[in-house]
Amino acid sequence: MDAAAAAAQKRKRAEQEEEQAATDGLDVLDLRAAKRLLLGFERRLRDNLEARMKHPDDPARFADSELALHAETDRLRLLAGAPELFPDLVPLGLASSLSSLLTHDNADLAAAAASLLADLTDSDDPSDLAGVQALADALVDANALDLLVHNLSRLSEADPDEAEAVHHSLAVLENLIDLRPHLADLVCDRTKVLRWLLARVKARDFEANKQYASEILAILLQNSPANQKRLGQMNGVDGLLQAVAMYKSRDPRTTDEEEMLENLFDCLCCVLMPLGNKERFVKAEGVELMIIIMKQKKSAYSSAIRTLDFAMTRFPPACERFVDVLGLKTAFAAFMGKIPVNKKNKNESYQEELEERIISLVASLFGGITKGSRRIRLLGKFVENECEKIDRLMELYIRYSDRVKAETERFESLDLDDLEMDDDERYNRKLEAGLYTLQLVALILGHIWHSGNTQMRTRIELLLRQNKLTKDDVKEILQEYHDNIGDLDGPEEKEKAQGRTKEIIAALS
Repeated sequence: MDAAAAAAQKRKRAEQEEEQAATDGLDVLDLRAAKRLLLGFERRLRDNLEARMKHPDDPARFADSELALHAETDRLRLLAGAPELFPDLVPLGLASSLSSLLTHDNADLAAAAASLLADLTDSDDPSDLAGVQALADALVDANALDLLVHNLSRLSEADPDEAEAVHHSLAVLENLIDLRPHLADLVCDRTKVLRWLLARVKARDFEANKQYASEILAILLQNSPANQKRLGQMNGVDGLLQAVAMYKSRDPRTTDEEEMLENLFDCLCCVLMPLGNKERFVKAEGVELMIIIMKQKKSAYSSAIRTLDFAMTRFPPACERFVDVLGLKTAFAAFMGKIPVNKKNKNESYQEELEERIISLVASLFGGITKGSRRIRLLGKFVENECEKIDRLMELYIRYSDRVKAETERFESLDLDDLEMDDDERYNRKLEAGLYTLQLVALILGHIWHSGNTQMRTRIELLLRQNKLTKDDVKEILQEYHDNIGDLDGPEEKEKAQGRTKEIIAALS
């Protein structure tokens, strides 16, 4: 090295030491110090890239520059405490430089970038929102979504450090979607993240990243019909069934594993919203698997009922399969309150949710099975043991009716003009109090009456009289249900549903 080059290198080192001294020990950053931090990082990044280009086959020649870059990346964590500065730092290359580091050949540096981004994009303080959103938008423009997902595939989770980097990459994705919900569709459209997550949750062994993958998958599916369809088209329904099948005869061993299992069932329920995925569920023998899980009476019992409820709602083929594979006995045991006892079941809200799900499931059966031997078998359940299931229905009717009446009386005792509550909001409050479940119970009673069976009709009339009720009370509930049927599934389905309800109301006259 000649004297001039040595002098230049010495000056450069002195400048870098001066910059580091200016920012070391700072608890709170101002914009000037933040800019120095960012410029120092970018200089280290540039030096490292130049060293790698000059000596691609000699790692020893660029090792020092990578250590320096790693240290400078760690120092950028100071920025996490000053998100209000992000809008000023983004034009200077904050997002683009960190995104480029995600592609670094050294996995340790790519991991450091993911860890840093997880910190910078994580904020619960509303006053920080504008700054963090500015960074999020810039990261998307810098192709960070694609780079993060690419890293998921190239990192080896057999290495603890790289496994941690996967966790940080998932955290960045979660943070970005939380900041900009529309990114849930964008990241699945532009990348292979759904395929990676699906493969990850199908892995047999449980560990932290599998749990996190299940959580991210649930987030991507929960409000996105497009993602629900995408996952179905890549055989995702069968993949999720494989993932939950591991727990058909055993309980999760830890609370984290239990949370993961709940996430998987959340994914299943979300993915069952599109009609095409309901078909895939039936074809993949999902109905049979859920019945097996119910029979095993493990902790996934209630989740299996919830999944069946989603699968059978407005989908007759699933209802028919349920009857064909002898699911009625298992379902009606739950309907009668014979549920497995464990820690979770002792929770009152859990029992109530389970009760509402099984009522919805039975209502779906009546809506999906309208004739033939299956209908006869379904109706036959309400004749068994001296019509005990009709007694149970009336018990539920009275309980939910009392709750809705109490809520209605509470409204009537208030000055609704002062509350500025319109009819729609009042109706929604009644739904929250249990009106929808009451409507479903009334609908089941109506289906039973509509069958014309003398024994069941006699039992219904007796129980109504004993509770000082008449068929007109049931009709009133059904009329309100009829008038509020939505058109979520299209105007034709709405018209059909209203037509069937009209028939039941007419039969009760």
